[in-house]
Parts: sequence; C-alpha cells; structure tokens
Amino acid sequence: MKHLLKKELTLSASPLAYLFIAFGLMFLIPGYPILCGAFFVTLGLFQSFQAAREANDTLFSALLPVAKRDVVKARFLFCCCIEGCALLVMAAAAALRMTLLQNAAVYRENPLMNANLFALGAALIIFGCFNRVFVAGFFKTAYNFARPFVAHIALTFVIIGLGETLHHLPGCGALNAFGFEQFGLQLALFALGLLAFAALTALGCRRACQSFETIDL
Repeated sequence: MKHLLKKELTLSASPLAYLFIAFGLMFLIPGYPILCGAFFVTLGLFQSFQAAREANDTLFSALLPVAKRDVVKARFLFCCCIEGCALLVMAAAAALRMTLLQNAAVYRENPLMNANLFALGAALIIFGCFNRVFVAGFFKTAYNFARPFVAHIALTFVIIGLGETLHHLPGCGALNAFGFEQFGLQLALFALGLLAFAALTALGCRRACQSFETIDL
C-alpha cells in the first residue's frame, strides 16, 4: 500500500493538486465566500484524476501485482493527504483571524462567513462530499469523471450557500462567532464536520472498491 501511495504522490499527482493547497489561504480574505477555498482544493485534485486518466495510470495500476481494492484505497489516501494539508492551511489562517486579527474592522464588518471552527467543519464536509460523490463516482467506470464532478460542484455550492446563509437566520448568529466566542459550540460543529468527512470518505471508498472490482478495464 505504501508503494501505491508513493506512486500517487510522486507520479500520478498533478502539480496543481499541490499548488491549489494554497487556496486554503482564502480563509484570510474578507468579503469573500471563504469556503470557495475548499472547492479550489478539490479542483486541484480533479486535475490529478484528469492527468492520470490521460496517462492510462488507472490501467497501469490495475495491472500491477496488487489487489484492485488497494489501487482505490491508495487514490483515496492521496486525496485525504491533499485535503489534510489544505485543512492545516485553513486552520492556520482561521487561528490568525481568531487571535491577532479578531478585532480587525475589516473582519468585524464582514457580512460573509467568518473563519472559525464552524467554517473548518464545513470545509471538511465539502472534502467528504468530494470523496463520496466524485472519487466514488469516477471508479464506477475508472474513466468518465464529468458527471460526478458536475454533481460535486452543484453539491459544493449548495453547502457554500448554506454556510453563508445560516448565520443570518434568527438564533443562528453563534455560527459566525469571532475569536473564541461560543467556543464549545464551535468545537462541537467542527467535530460534526470531522465525523461527516470520515463517514462520507469511508462510504465512498467502500463503494469505489466494489465498483472497481467489477468493471472490465
């Protein structure tokens, strides 16, 4: 497994997958829907799937003396590595806004989503949906990815829209807390996002393994 993961990280990955990790810094942009940063991270991963398909990487991996399930698991681990790195960048940006910049007028007067633990949990849900909808959808054929990626885009922007709307509703202002205000609630929301990511990724990996074992490449 570690050799397959190394192949994914070094040979199969598009440079854009690593470059787009930097979009996690969008959590520092005021007056902008910061969850779009999570979408751009998944766009970089999409470029890796596209490059791998054009290079017949999936067929090459399937011909190796390894289980087909391991090929799928290595691809999921690669996606999780990129998503984890992006989350660390987002967390660093959120921590900066929650501490040194929590009283900055440019953030206090920002009507859009604030960078806090709720936002990080929402980003995790977007990553989980990518793994479940796009990655699992890709392995239904191991070739076609347009339809699952369009489905992922639609779902992602529904999540972004909800994230930007909920804190404006009566009684939901705590979702947009600044600094360490409402920290217990924020931590609980982040934990829910983490659990959703784990569940969606596990479900997507299981479904992808089942699909990949039945298709004829």
